[in-house]
Amino acid sequence: MSKVRLAHLLAGVLLAAMLPFSDAQAAPAPQQSSIQEQSQQTPGKPEEANGTGKPAPKGTSNDRLFYALPNFLSLENTGKIPPLSSKEKFKVVTRGAFDFTEYPWYGLLSAINQANDAEPAYGQGWKSYGKRYVTSFADGTIENFITSAILPSMLHQDPRFYHSEAGGFTHKAGYAVSRIFLTRTDLGSTTFNYSEVVGSALSATISTYSYHPRSTVLRSPSGPRYIPSDRTLANTASVWGSQVGFDTVVIVIKEFWPDIHRKLSHKSGESPRH
Repeated sequence: MSKVRLAHLLAGVLLAAMLPFSDAQAAPAPQQSSIQEQSQQTPGKPEEANGTGKPAPKGTSNDRLFYALPNFLSLENTGKIPPLSSKEKFKVVTRGAFDFTEYPWYGLLSAINQANDAEPAYGQGWKSYGKRYVTSFADGTIENFITSAILPSMLHQDPRFYHSEAGGFTHKAGYAVSRIFLTRTDLGSTTFNYSEVVGSALSATISTYSYHPRSTVLRSPSGPRYIPSDRTLANTASVWGSQVGFDTVVIVIKEFWPDIHRKLSHKSGESPRH
């Protein structure tokens, strides 16, 4: 499935990006004064403009993973901040889901799926590529809204990811993985992450049974080729597991991105902006 391939892609990016930073992970956390001085170049700050010229909406960020993909719900060194209203949850998810970078991103994923003949019932050619593009975009958008806006609003859960502020690689990685299963409520207490676990199951069910391919017969040089339906319980469970796995990879990347960002900024000689 496309989610599995995307997870592998991002996992490879994470490993490649983190190789130079293994020694830095064991270093003590920077002092608060240093963090404040670098607030304009460190990702995840709710007040930062991050090169956009505009402050991020209240309680969110303008950060981008690898300077491209939206990371607006990740926050670092925030202390206590007010909860997001339902309107704010929907607004920030909409901002990320329809960000200009999402369109070429899904285009790339669709090209990879086409090359690998993922969901073969779509066939090949530009028309089939268009179907894969729409499907990939819909899959990501539906899951984003269910797990980060709809269920968090209904269950009063906080969809934001808060970075851990200390610890080495193992601690940070373990903390990030735990956020798949644990999250904050709007009141600040810890609870089971129903929005993620149940939400990804709901989105997998909706997408699988709504618009993913039914069984079909394709013509081929060797004769008719029967393609079984993707709309099965087993496939839905597989998609659910793939989505949770994908989200786990992404959240680990989010946890280490501030360290990677600072290291890249240091190497490029970027100075704090005041």
